Amino acid sequence: MHEGPALQVEVVVGEPPGDVPALAELGASEVVVIAVRPARPADGEGADRSSSADPAGPDVPAPPVLRPTDVALLAGLGVDLPRRLARARATGARGELTWIDLEGEQPRAVVALGLGPAAPEDLRRAAAALVRRLRHVDDVLLLASVDLAADELRALTEGLHLPTGAVTWASAPPPSPPGRVRLLVGDAATDAAAVAEGTAHARATLAARRLIHTPSNLKDPTSIAALAADLAADDPGLDVQVWDEQALAEDGFGGLLAVGAGSSRPPRLVRMTRGADEPGARHVVLVGKGITFDSGGLSLKAPEQQIGMKTDMSGAAVVLAVLEALRDRVPAGLRITGVLALAENLPGASAARPGDVITHHGGLTTEVVNTDAEGRLVLGDALDLAAHGLAADVVVDVATLTGAATLGLGRRHAPLYSTSEPLAEALLAAGEQAGELLWRMPLHDDYRALIASEVADQANSAPSTGWAPGPGSITAALFLRRFVGDTPWAHLDIAGTGRSEAERDDLPKGGTGFGARLLGRARRPAQGRHRVRRAAAAALDRGGRAGLRGPGADISTFRRRAAPAACPGRPLPSCAGSRRFRAACAGFRSGRGARFRRKPEGRGQDVSAQGRHRA
Repeated sequence: MHEGPALQVEVVVGEPPGDVPALAELGASEVVVIAVRPARPADGEGADRSSSADPAGPDVPAPPVLRPTDVALLAGLGVDLPRRLARARATGARGELTWIDLEGEQPRAVVALGLGPAAPEDLRRAAAALVRRLRHVDDVLLLASVDLAADELRALTEGLHLPTGAVTWASAPPPSPPGRVRLLVGDAATDAAAVAEGTAHARATLAARRLIHTPSNLKDPTSIAALAADLAADDPGLDVQVWDEQALAEDGFGGLLAVGAGSSRPPRLVRMTRGADEPGARHVVLVGKGITFDSGGLSLKAPEQQIGMKTDMSGAAVVLAVLEALRDRVPAGLRITGVLALAENLPGASAARPGDVITHHGGLTTEVVNTDAEGRLVLGDALDLAAHGLAADVVVDVATLTGAATLGLGRRHAPLYSTSEPLAEALLAAGEQAGELLWRMPLHDDYRALIASEVADQANSAPSTGWAPGPGSITAALFLRRFVGDTPWAHLDIAGTGRSEAERDDLPKGGTGFGARLLGRARRPAQGRHRVRRAAAAALDRGGRAGLRGPGADISTFRRRAAPAACPGRPLPSCAGSRRFRAACAGFRSGRGARFRRKPEGRGQDVSAQGRHRA
């Protein structure tokens, strides 16, 4: 496996905005980047780059807006900036790049970067376009950052990182980002903090993408559970527990067992918790769907529909990445838990059948109408555990759940369903800030009749209409709502936004990691009169330092004694490549052990800083 190197971003404190930066600072840079903006307000991608009202005629674009310091700087280097941009017909539209060669070697070029209207989303996408253009450049000095507010600088920093970190199993490595990008800022403390926050948010997205892009022959429920436990072994603030198939059966997780029954690689359930369990603490639980490969089961998908199904564990990857990013960032009085529902959906001899009735954790029953509607089966178990077993104050689930989400909203907006107005408002606002947009959708009870069952509490899918699409995303959300009771809850259906069909802007081709930055920004909702009074939205305010908490659940019976099981006899997951993880797998293959020891009450086992892999 080849993994693209991380981008190195540094902060340089410059002169006041009205002064020309020192030429000595420029001399250490290979490429200098300045900002240009449109002369008139534009609407991003749909902006008209020409001006028919311009006196020069409809074919002559209006000249972009320039900073006087940039004009003076380029004049000192012998460049008439307005003239050069006019000859290049530059407009300042978002992501527009104008390359200006210089006579010297340091710097050897100036790039005029169009910011469009310069909203945070414009800055994020423009920065991503810049990094793609400047691959293999050694040193870049970004003057375009000097007069940005903190939220704008945070978004720009995210955009710099998001096109990097690609993984490939091809012979040739992925393209390298610039060797170093230095951001000129005006305030050392405030602006450096904004850059650090943007870096933390982007790295959470990149961590999720690496796991999502790992092929399904190199990842399975057991290896992802081992990865979570491996994180805990190095982090005393992270408590991890894993249910293997025996513990799942003893504790009644019928949905996970049914979905994973057709695969030789058994399901797992993982709980990851940060923050002290203290009286009065508030507790948020994030739940991620983790289908490591979805063939559809006996309701088999068409071959072309299976190609991208290694990404069907995107929700679990996002939750795991968020919990990893929270290291040393959870403030007092908060506790955040991630629950990963992991299974592989294959049509084996023992696979679940249409017509089966399964019993979930907590006792609700489901009639299986379609084995390709498997995500809601594993989420039902996890949501019941979150709301009732872990005493959550707020539950948010993230899942690549329905094709209907893509049909309705495409690949730039994710449907949001919620039983809590303050929680929904907080998530919508966080999505706007993160560039991960949500669209509020209704939970119409009238549609519950579509998933009614004569033999169970509900069916996992509505009957096929044969010719017209139904409200599939809504009925899936209604199905999930049954498991959370009166706990404030939100559901993000990222089936469309979690995948990208082509590399563009800040998105790679394939899994996008949608939700990691959103959850990294969500803030506390306003206080309400009901149970939401004790709730807060989701995690990571200020670069991953916040979470939600509620009265802590007593989970002492869930403690584990030893390190997690590795993946005997199977390819190692490339994303879990620590020496300790490989040693544990080697121990299995040599027969030396490194296996779980379960407590008599049959609960999941504890992996903490004291629980290490033993070979």
